[in-house]
Amino acid sequence: MTTLQTFALYALTAVAEIFGCYLPYLWLKKSVSAWWLFPAAACLALFAWLLTLHPHPAGRVYAAYGGVYVVVSLIWLWRVDGIVPDRWDLAGCALVLVGAGLIYFAPRAS
Repeated sequence: MTTLQTFALYALTAVAEIFGCYLPYLWLKKSVSAWWLFPAAACLALFAWLLTLHPHPAGRVYAAYGGVYVVVSLIWLWRVDGIVPDRWDLAGCALVLVGAGLIYFAPRAS
């Protein structure tokens, strides 16, 4: 799997997780229909399945995924919630991406 494919898969996984959590939030906080819980459950199932597509050990995949999740969450904050991330948000994104990259792409003995 190439670096670009890995990052794209992580980003898609994050979107599935965020949708799966955002829809119940809308139901609980914004009084949308409970019917939205069905696509929320489907999104969370998709999220779990997408994590299994990575060829590395699960714990390492989850740890590296966390960095991409933070970035996608802040994009969500900006595009969906309408709040522009500040310089501290961006600095935090840079830090977690570096950490995620170290975890996922470090050379290891086979």
